Amino acid sequence: MIQILILLAIIAFIILITTKLKLHIFLTLLLASFLTAFVYGVPAGSIAIVVGNGFGSVLGYIGLVIMLGTVIGIILERSGAAITMAETTIRLLGERMPTLAISIIGYLVAIPVFCDSGYIILNSLKNSLAEKLQVSNCAMSVALATGLFATHTLVPPTPGPVAAATSLGLGNNLGTVIMLGMAVAAVAAVAGWIWSRQFVDVHLEIDDDARVTDEHCRELMERYGSLPHPVTAFAPILVPIVLLCLGSVASLPDNPFNAIPALRQLTTFLGQPLNALLAGLGLACFLLRGPRKIAELSKHIAAGIKAAAPVLLITGAGGTLGEVLKVSGVGTLLAQSLSHASIGLFMPFLVSSTLKSAQGSSTVAMVTTSVLVAPLLFEMGLDSEMGRVLTVMAIGAGAMTVSHVNDSYFWVVTQLSRMDVTLGYRAQTTATLIQGISAMAVVSLLGLVLI
Repeated sequence: MIQILILLAIIAFIILITTKLKLHIFLTLLLASFLTAFVYGVPAGSIAIVVGNGFGSVLGYIGLVIMLGTVIGIILERSGAAITMAETTIRLLGERMPTLAISIIGYLVAIPVFCDSGYIILNSLKNSLAEKLQVSNCAMSVALATGLFATHTLVPPTPGPVAAATSLGLGNNLGTVIMLGMAVAAVAAVAGWIWSRQFVDVHLEIDDDARVTDEHCRELMERYGSLPHPVTAFAPILVPIVLLCLGSVASLPDNPFNAIPALRQLTTFLGQPLNALLAGLGLACFLLRGPRKIAELSKHIAAGIKAAAPVLLITGAGGTLGEVLKVSGVGTLLAQSLSHASIGLFMPFLVSSTLKSAQGSSTVAMVTTSVLVAPLLFEMGLDSEMGRVLTVMAIGAGAMTVSHVNDSYFWVVTQLSRMDVTLGYRAQTTATLIQGISAMAVVSLLGLVLI
């Protein structure tokens, strides 16, 4: 019981310091790592070594994956590929169900692009569709926001799910996480879309100043004469996903690639996250146009480094806390208590949702929760590969629950959509609550079948 109280106290410390004192989460996690080491009796002479090892071991692998994913996302944004993806999806789905179409667009775009960036990019497209088809801008806003949010917390290569998967020992098997994540995210997106239908009679004034996509589209058309072709636009996303999935298949004992050893080796090589994303980056380079492609690529890489740096530091700091918990043997100490608790997948969900609601960042909630529960997987009966995958899903579902005033995404959605705070809580916050609960319900059912 004391060990559980200590763990809860550590979580409370992280929440208190970040929400009340407004200390940056990077330093908070670092301080929490040292505090945890002292409390659990890690030898004083070893604490700094353990902290350094935790930081380095996590970033040694995941750092490059996050960096490449961020650069690909920036190229998709700035080349107009995200606009092409959106317009292609609308052509395929038609205009009869615009809220469903915009939800699916968000679902696809947020796989490589952060949800807040995705919303900013697609905001004007959403507004123009709402105006053209005479549908509620509020309903369209909720549908887009929830579609983006679903894959943002559940599907790699977005940093949050990648960090959680790596912390739980799935760094070389992201294909399974992607496949299951896309299924769970689809349920969450549908739940958000259904909730958006509650606002079909709520009409908001369209912000004429927020024409980011229209202006960017006009600029690209003037410079190059056209937007990227759908094949080149989708390739940097779809090809890495396919390679990761094939890599997961190749890791199975009885897989179809065993008959051809060279093909098995190639599939295994390309199916590793770093190699798959390098292939995606290579394909993204075909989106670069103009005479100075190398200079343009360098510019995007510099922007990617700037965007990824905070995520990398927070992820590394989360790794220090995970390493301290591992070295301290807290998992063994909690074994007896947790073995009788029977909360299974609901523990990571509750921890993640508490952190998300308290401090606002889904990525921070996922990183912190994953390092907290990693040493406890055996005691919770989740130490199998599928158990770890479902734990990532439970953490992602918790990281949806809920988006409100301490979350930057809440303000992106409400301000660009001209919602007041009251409507924002009713539309956006409630939608994320429904999404999180729906996703967790699916995860718990999958747990009964697959574990």
